[in-house]
Amino acid sequence: MSRKLISVAIASALFALSAAPVLARQTSTLPAQTEIRIDKARIDAALQAMVASGRAVGVSALVWQDGRERYFGSVGMADREAGKPMRRDTLVQIYSMTKPVTGVALMQLWEQGKFGLDDPLSRYLPEFADIKVIDGQGGVRPPARPIIIRDILRHTAGFSYGMRDTAADAAFKAADPLGLQNDLSEFGRRLAKVPLMYDPGERWSYSAAVDVQALLVEKLSGQPFEAYVKAHILDPLGMKGTGWTQPESAFPRLAAVYNKGADGKLAKEDPAETRRMNFDPSRRMTMGGAGLVASIDDYGRFTRMLLGGGSLDGMKILNPSTVRLMATDHLDPRVTDRWWLPNKGSVGFGFDFAVRVKQPQTATENRGAVGEFFWDGRDSTLFWVDPVNRLTAVFFVQTFPFDGTLHHDLRKAVYGAGYLGPKGD
Repeated sequence: MSRKLISVAIASALFALSAAPVLARQTSTLPAQTEIRIDKARIDAALQAMVASGRAVGVSALVWQDGRERYFGSVGMADREAGKPMRRDTLVQIYSMTKPVTGVALMQLWEQGKFGLDDPLSRYLPEFADIKVIDGQGGVRPPARPIIIRDILRHTAGFSYGMRDTAADAAFKAADPLGLQNDLSEFGRRLAKVPLMYDPGERWSYSAAVDVQALLVEKLSGQPFEAYVKAHILDPLGMKGTGWTQPESAFPRLAAVYNKGADGKLAKEDPAETRRMNFDPSRRMTMGGAGLVASIDDYGRFTRMLLGGGSLDGMKILNPSTVRLMATDHLDPRVTDRWWLPNKGSVGFGFDFAVRVKQPQTATENRGAVGEFFWDGRDSTLFWVDPVNRLTAVFFVQTFPFDGTLHHDLRKAVYGAGYLGPKGD
């Protein structure tokens, strides 16, 4: 499997480990700013600095608050070599920002009584009934308990993602479950033969669990995953340009990916891989954890639905209580091994969202309000939903590896450098 194929599924998290601002051990003294004011000039300046500094070729940002658009701006180029500016209708690959869409699809089926959160995964996907765990001595053993569906929603199942130097990761890479030649059924058969990294519920570790969610959507709905999402989420929300499969006519609107070299400069990635992912009709894999292409307004509609408690413009996607459930921290305090999740800030994890549980603890931590929920993508894209301030924001860029400084600077521009927000519980 090529570098690009592996990174489609997993790399947003891997590079966050090295690129995202790390929390300092000592709490810095911060001004007690609790109110926010959207300052267009301040956000404009932040976007301009991202491009001027060479961290991005093109960027755009969209902020909604109190039911109306408060900011849109774009700077730089969607395709520098082709002379195409970053525009409002530019399409980008959102990679792991696909994951919350998948989570919404699965939770729709939960609302219909198709499964219970604490049901064993193998009740619906029997290929996982005999899964094993790496035992630390080079062998495998049965897990201490079965994987439950709650585990695949909060990254506590124990699955690998091929991201580390472990025996389980080596087995994942060899099995190649997310290869584009596989459909989701074949993905499940291959993944079920890869031993777990640890017992279910023991640790938080980013993984292929969201692709398992997609497989479960197919099994429970009786529809291909891509078709289900289009019919039950994308079309009802009017996300007309969003999808895994794109028409050839959309290709000119697609932003190029720019890879940062050893010299720190951004170089355009060969667009052939993008064509394989989104414009090749022979592709069989539709990932739950990556693969969507979207416009900023389309994804903004998705975030506004979440802010609206599952509804937008009279169209109900989820119940308000289900959105609250997804946006609640579900990590047991005993789950202290959370890999790189603390690099996202003072957060826990809900169902396919990071959830802020404390005020920002240092001046270097991203600004945000307790109760917000968010996620990001391999090429440094970002969204967040802030119920306290009745606000959503979407940030589009195509910089690889993941650059967390871009998120820090945007949030600082939206909230102000000293924003702390409520203390929470």
